Amino acid sequence: MSPLKQVMKGSKMIKRKVRKNQVQKRHQTIRVKISGTPECPRLAVYRSTKHIYAQVIDDVNHVTLASASSIDKDLKEKLPHGGNIDSAKVVGEAVAKKALKAGVKDVVFDRGGFLYHGRVQALADAAREAGLNF
Repeated sequence: MSPLKQVMKGSKMIKRKVRKNQVQKRHQTIRVKISGTPECPRLAVYRSTKHIYAQVIDDVNHVTLASASSIDKDLKEKLPHGGNIDSAKVVGEAVAKKALKAGVKDVVFDRGGFLYHGRVQALADAAREAGLNF
């Protein structure tokens, strides 16, 4: 798919960028600056319209240390819908508990190109309250 989407408005042709491409471009810019180490891994967040996912990743050894999402069996029972702020808070708490169990206290937050607002912010705040430092 091309990065520009054409929309007819009256008699003029308006070109607008596809949002997913903008998110991917922002994420590439962020990933140049942020990297997870064994001492301070990366807390990566991905959000879709229906679900939210979080992983604690050691980029040096290419290992996922902890992960949680709104489609996990134990969390799915608690959540009526995975694409809202309440589910983001539950996923944030779950990933923080799993990371603490794996021995990770300090992380670097990777918002994945998404704006730090709404569900992404709720997940980050819940992870902080559950014991992660970033």
